[in-house]
Amino acid sequence: MKFYQHTFLILLSLLTFFGASAQTTTVISEQMLYSPDKSLVVRFFQKESADHKKAFFYQLSYKGKNVILESKLDLELDNHLSESAMALKVDTHQNWFENLEIKNSIRAQKDTTWTPVYGERRFIRDHYNSLVIKTVKDDNPIYEMNIEFRAYNQGIAFRFFFPENVKGTYYRIMSENTEFKFEEGALAWKANWAQAPYHKVALENWDGEAERPLTLELKNGLFVSLLEAQMVDYSRTKFKLKEKNTVVTSMFTPVDLISPVTSPWRAVMVAETATGIAEGTDLILNLNEPSKIKDQSWVKPGKIMRVMSQITKDALENIDFAAKRNLQYILFDWKWYGPAFSFSSDASKVAISDFDLPQIIRYGKEKGIGVWLYVNQQALLMQSDSLFSIYKKWGIAGVKFGFVQSGSHRWTTWVEKAIQQAAHNQIMVNIHDDWRPTGEQRTWPNLMTSEGIRGNEEMPDATSNTVMPFTRYLAGAADYTICYFDPRIKTSHAHQLALAAIYFSPIQTLYWYDKPAFYKGEPELEFWDKIPVTWDETKVLSGSPGEYVTTARRSGEEWFLGSITNNEARKVELKLDFLPKGQKFVARIYNDDNKVNTATKVGIKDIAVDSKSTLKLYLQPSGGAAIWLHKK
Repeated sequence: MKFYQHTFLILLSLLTFFGASAQTTTVISEQMLYSPDKSLVVRFFQKESADHKKAFFYQLSYKGKNVILESKLDLELDNHLSESAMALKVDTHQNWFENLEIKNSIRAQKDTTWTPVYGERRFIRDHYNSLVIKTVKDDNPIYEMNIEFRAYNQGIAFRFFFPENVKGTYYRIMSENTEFKFEEGALAWKANWAQAPYHKVALENWDGEAERPLTLELKNGLFVSLLEAQMVDYSRTKFKLKEKNTVVTSMFTPVDLISPVTSPWRAVMVAETATGIAEGTDLILNLNEPSKIKDQSWVKPGKIMRVMSQITKDALENIDFAAKRNLQYILFDWKWYGPAFSFSSDASKVAISDFDLPQIIRYGKEKGIGVWLYVNQQALLMQSDSLFSIYKKWGIAGVKFGFVQSGSHRWTTWVEKAIQQAAHNQIMVNIHDDWRPTGEQRTWPNLMTSEGIRGNEEMPDATSNTVMPFTRYLAGAADYTICYFDPRIKTSHAHQLALAAIYFSPIQTLYWYDKPAFYKGEPELEFWDKIPVTWDETKVLSGSPGEYVTTARRSGEEWFLGSITNNEARKVELKLDFLPKGQKFVARIYNDDNKVNTATKVGIKDIAVDSKSTLKLYLQPSGGAAIWLHKK
């Protein structure tokens, strides 16, 4: 009975949702696509104007609630660069959609499970219904285009695909002005660039462009995030405000492509709660191709520490500290091979006299500690064809790409090629600065993490930290560069401690601005000693962007929890009903405590718990708590 009531409500809402536009426009074709659980409904339709110009539109609802109102799908092409188009005297007008005729459509279903090399859960389900609409130019049938839709339970995605065309091979896409129209009252968490601070703004009060993912809070209570996936041969697409309540995609530069070609996926994630959005990180991965690395045994996640001093003696001390603290890697940051911004610097040679890199690598191997090297984009541009093979011979585990340019089609294809070149030489990669992933780490899992986040290089406040799980981390792992001892930290030490459980990164940077000499035996660092970086299960237990967040992650039979608040104090209750029933655990809680006689003021206490227990935490302003749950 409940199923029929639910279906009736959906149909009733669709009549209300779609009826008005149908009365005033000519709809010549329409199709509906449902998510596997029927909660999401996409309506795709084509309209024709009085002068016979055509356009494509879509709408989206969730359990009868409006998500996206009637919005246009738009792609502008300029094929004047195409010799074949010129020879055939075909129309090279920019509005590609205005004379497309729908040939047919294909529907399919998929429900599989795959196992990532590392991740926030051991298994990832790829479950969706798909709709492919095949179109052709009504005045020149050599030009075809498919519009592909997928509907997951988490959200929907769509893209444009141009099949192989030997007569019209070349495509110049000038812009992709796809619309996302929302009801009045929507608020967005907006950052103007990848490392910018987030601000909660109304859609009518925008300036500039917004980074992706873009998370919104709708007036009807739903949470929505707009994402870009599989952006590997294209230019970056941010979001801008077209008009009140309407967001439109904004490409960084035009792209020049050869068929068969496809645009990146435009994805819309939908959830009833903020925590539901934060748990939806599988969607962007499922929209990318499976791993192309056959032997993945060398892709090894781990915790890493930056060596602040590039002297052999200090490097060996850092290796000793890393081994004692159960880290797996150390990183030598820039200038080890010379001025980073100079094309004359040779990243295949050490430029510092008292820096015996071969000895350091050998000593690290003896201690079980791998070595990562920073290399700036100038050296990568000049030497990447040979550099990674040299590093493989040296025994280097990974390379951190520095000051990477991003946005244009050129830099997109360059960085994707560099990731692949590194993979062919069994080198892991961390990309820093303004670059953000779009799920390609599934295809090339040697792409371990990246920056594109306002992390501890900028020393953000606690409020900023509570926004990240609902925004930046939807794109994938992020290298926040967590610190502990640096006096510039704007949060409590327990807050920093908890970030290792809240922020996902298979190469997790700890002690970013710290040195071994800063450590004075602080017992709470046991939490970082024990915490892994890849997980069997992840749950976002509670939270709201800009206020607080609590995340629980499981590895084997152990759970690691992190809870942080914004700049205000907060009481948090954590139900442990996710624990196996009938089993006893010890909750070791690392919390801010001004009564503790240490510089870091973090207290430790053990509590016996089970699945019926509820932990009550008091979080100081800008504070947090870390919890290790293990068998009694």
